[in-house]
Amino acid sequence: MIIGVPREVKDHESRVGLVPHGVTTLVEMGHQVVVQTRAGSLSSITDEEYLEAGARIAPTAADVWNAADIIVKVKEPQPSEYVYLRPGLTIFTYLHLAPLPELTQKMLETQVTGIAYETIQEEDGSLPLLTPMSEVAGRMAVQIGAQYLEAQNGGRGVLLGGIPGVAPANVVVLGGGTVGHNAARMAHGLGANVTIIDKNLNRLRELDDIYNGGVITLASNAWTIRESLRHADLVIGAVLIPGASAPKLVKRDMLQVMKRNAVIVDVAIDQGGCCETSRPTTHTDPIYFVDNVLHYCVSNMPAAVPHTSTYGLTNATFPYLLQLVNKGVEAAISSNPALALGVNTYKGHCTHPAVAESQGIAYTELSKLL
Repeated sequence: MIIGVPREVKDHESRVGLVPHGVTTLVEMGHQVVVQTRAGSLSSITDEEYLEAGARIAPTAADVWNAADIIVKVKEPQPSEYVYLRPGLTIFTYLHLAPLPELTQKMLETQVTGIAYETIQEEDGSLPLLTPMSEVAGRMAVQIGAQYLEAQNGGRGVLLGGIPGVAPANVVVLGGGTVGHNAARMAHGLGANVTIIDKNLNRLRELDDIYNGGVITLASNAWTIRESLRHADLVIGAVLIPGASAPKLVKRDMLQVMKRNAVIVDVAIDQGGCCETSRPTTHTDPIYFVDNVLHYCVSNMPAAVPHTSTYGLTNATFPYLLQLVNKGVEAAISSNPALALGVNTYKGHCTHPAVAESQGIAYTELSKLL
């Protein structure tokens, strides 16, 4: 099988879908790997390293896309890449299709098989390919929030951990999953007052035990969220429903009770965001204000630390890629229920119920198509 690794084109997306040791493994198994020149340069990986690993370096994106049976990426195809979509092609990447009807339609029209990292789900409910980037994004959210709380960046001028005699910042984390836990860990470690809000009481009990009562845990409802926002200096949106659009927990009118120049970092923006006022931003133009509240809604946050993110991501994705190329795509998804849950589009059909529901389009059960 021919595996293609194009250079990412999303704004400031500096990760890459495959690293040299993965190339070596694939080549030793009899596969071919085509890597676009400089695809790994921002992740500290040179063309020479890919060549030494056994890859062929291609000068253009078209050379990679047109040669490949399966494309391994980090982010969803961008409009400039739609021209490369074609029947028989498999794309293995983060897709986040729920809030992207135009991309979904393009993938359906071109009959591409789209396997989304974020919806591959094991029997225990874990999301193994989302977890490493959620860990990065959760930890980054606090670093970024602390930066934008500084007055010169538009924030309230609050030091996250405070000092003796001056209270620390109040950090509210919406969601107690991987992103929320990692955000809470960083904020708590820096000395902030941390509140985690989640609808799962068992998860709140786990978090209370983890932090030995050092963070406040609250059951999620509209009143609790509003009252918590009233005191918040930094709010981190960390809500996830696999494959589906994120619920809008922070309503527009709730911003009226927030402190002037408070900061919202909406990590859930990949799935549409958990604030009504959230819209995707980029690393080039990351923030905007609504009702005097600073919003940071960059949809590929981990790209800011590409070395860490690339290796963390490929550690998780590579075992699944091996199954796809060694068994063939159809045999792999037929034999592995976790991989099957990753299939969002297949031969012109939407095969993920949450994506179909989010966009009001027809859903077809994958097993009926295989």
